Amino acid sequence: MVKKSLIALGVLIGSLIVGFFAYLFIIMAGDYVIDEKALVMDSATLLVTENGDKITKIYDENREIVSIEDIPKHVQEAFVAVEDSRFYKHNGIDVKAISRAIYKDILAGGKVEGGSTITQQLAKNVFLSHEKSWFRKTKEAVIAINLERRYPKDKILEMYLNQIYFGHGAYGIQLAAKTYFNKNVSDLTVAEGAMLAGLPKAPNYYSPLKHPKEAKERRDLILALMEKQDYLSPSETVRAQGKTIALDFQQEERNPAYTTYIDMVIKEAKDKYQLSREELRQGGYKIVVPMDPSAQDAVYKSFQDGKYFVGTGQEKPEGAMVLMNGKTGGLIAVQGGRNYVTEGLNRVEVNRQPGSTFKPLSVYGPALESEKYKPYSMLRDEELSYNGYEPKNYNGRYEGEVSMVDAISHSVNSSAVWLLNEVGISNSKNYLDQLGMPIEDKGLGIALGGIDQGVSPLQMVKGYRSFLHEGKTVEPFVISKIYNNEGELIGKAKREEKKVWKKQNAWYMTRMLQQVVKNGTGSDGSENMEIAGKTGTTNYPNVEKGNKDTWFVGYTPEVVGAVWVGYDRTTKETYLNSGSALPTLLFKQVINGMPSQKGLTFKKPDGVKDLEPPIDLIEINDLRAAFGMGDYGMPSVKLNWTPSRDERLQYKVYSVNEGETTLLDTIKGKGEYLASGKNLFTLPDFYVVPYNPLTKQEGEPSNVVSISLFPGFGDDGDKKEVMAKEKSSKGKEKKKKKND
Repeated sequence: MVKKSLIALGVLIGSLIVGFFAYLFIIMAGDYVIDEKALVMDSATLLVTENGDKITKIYDENREIVSIEDIPKHVQEAFVAVEDSRFYKHNGIDVKAISRAIYKDILAGGKVEGGSTITQQLAKNVFLSHEKSWFRKTKEAVIAINLERRYPKDKILEMYLNQIYFGHGAYGIQLAAKTYFNKNVSDLTVAEGAMLAGLPKAPNYYSPLKHPKEAKERRDLILALMEKQDYLSPSETVRAQGKTIALDFQQEERNPAYTTYIDMVIKEAKDKYQLSREELRQGGYKIVVPMDPSAQDAVYKSFQDGKYFVGTGQEKPEGAMVLMNGKTGGLIAVQGGRNYVTEGLNRVEVNRQPGSTFKPLSVYGPALESEKYKPYSMLRDEELSYNGYEPKNYNGRYEGEVSMVDAISHSVNSSAVWLLNEVGISNSKNYLDQLGMPIEDKGLGIALGGIDQGVSPLQMVKGYRSFLHEGKTVEPFVISKIYNNEGELIGKAKREEKKVWKKQNAWYMTRMLQQVVKNGTGSDGSENMEIAGKTGTTNYPNVEKGNKDTWFVGYTPEVVGAVWVGYDRTTKETYLNSGSALPTLLFKQVINGMPSQKGLTFKKPDGVKDLEPPIDLIEINDLRAAFGMGDYGMPSVKLNWTPSRDERLQYKVYSVNEGETTLLDTIKGKGEYLASGKNLFTLPDFYVVPYNPLTKQEGEPSNVVSISLFPGFGDDGDKKEVMAKEKSSKGKEKKKKKND
């Protein structure tokens, strides 16, 4: 025993001598041993809504850095008591503690006690690996001494408390307080501070969630140490040790609904603000985003519902959806796929053939801008060939001519292609360029969205926004503002609008797209607000009735959105056997669930004319004639028929006398007319033709009526039937000539 003691004493004396010369070397080494950049700790980047509500964090190490002034004295004392009781007395290395540790290690024949100070632990955690060697310990001592020479004790303790790991993903004392007790570090009690001080030695073993008994024993030991070192009175110690560990555990969890959005934030931070993914994970930024969490959750939930995704493959089709604040351009919700994973294929930004959703952008908008066409202009609806290109209507029906309103509402392909041919492909592409959709295609297939490279749902949202806001586009964004870790604003979204359409034409388009949702291809499902929009489908030519892409793109008075459904790769075995009704229903499901959209109606901008509702032509088969008295007591013929409820409908009254047809007058809104009789002995026959003043269309002629002064004359039923057929035939022939 005496021999061991002498050996230990000799080793101790030798160590002191070596230590003296080593200290001189350390002082001389100075700045060469410390890289201050390494002391800049990783901290999480926080994403918040524009209302300031927390959304999530981006991090490598989930940490929130706090100042020593925010850490209560009793919390600081708990860590000093257990980790380094002589913290305020040494200069980085505690020679007394090291000597004691060496002596005990020699007596025990192995390592039983550590002598590292808080400063040494900071040096090890920040600058060094965790290997166990004398060389590493020497470097640790060198760094610790120079840290003490450079920083005050409070700063060293602050760095230490912000740096250490507390288990369950929590780095630093502030996040530890939030994780275990759901409070800021400044609000921790003595007992809570002591419990946290017990974790760094073995975060898993002393976890109060996994091992509550061991955690309490460790806490009580630290409270006893605090009493022994005069930080607590005996009474305070007893009271604190008598408390149970009352947790309010709040572990940071990633919401899978936000994955696409977070990836787009990271991408935009790099593209617009030159901040790498690594910098965001480590730099402690605060990013304000325009996300609406309830809308984002609703989109994600809808994408988990298989009823909106119907195809022939073993796996259900994929999809993408984006919702944008129509006023600002901020994206409020995005979903890049049904099972989107971090850094995965973001289908919001993948180009697809847009089908008929392209018609308003590539055909009807440019046509209105040409000023040659209006919403009720009549367009040809026939099977035509354009140098071998022969577009077909999806239902196989052709009306000869239809109004632009009806062509949009019922997605008439032949009319869209005919109109693009009239407007000009180069003119159409010019507007697409302005909308941010440059294409290389040169054929009339542009009218139907049959473009080689396609466009993305995000581009479609940007394009349709121009109809909502007086013909202007705005760049979509996911970062409203971004602050650095010192709270300085370093960037914000630029909300610059670009004029594409005349305000009047943008409003006309909104009104026409409303008809699509009310009475046309977008009428599936119900909505509790006004919606304007367009459906689209692209066929898969290798399979009869097979589809590649289905779409709905539209907007409420506040939100613009696009939904795409399809396979990433369409084959003969894997294709859509469903149509645009499903993306339409999905869009309405999400929008109907947003309380902010309920009951909204479109407001006509100042200085524009409203679009009149369509006028329907009626059939007249109850025209009647009777004697009446006209002006100055002249005998006349009074004609009556049942008029349309729409008083805007007009009626052309014709007379037929000895084979000659004469237009007598055009009546608006009424079902009666008084025809003067100039020759009582040769009374003519009469018929009426309904006329739509919006489209300048004539309807079918009515039944033919006549009247005679003498019974038995002019009352030949066979004659009237022949005349009715002749007049009806003439009316149809006249209409056909107009179409040609």
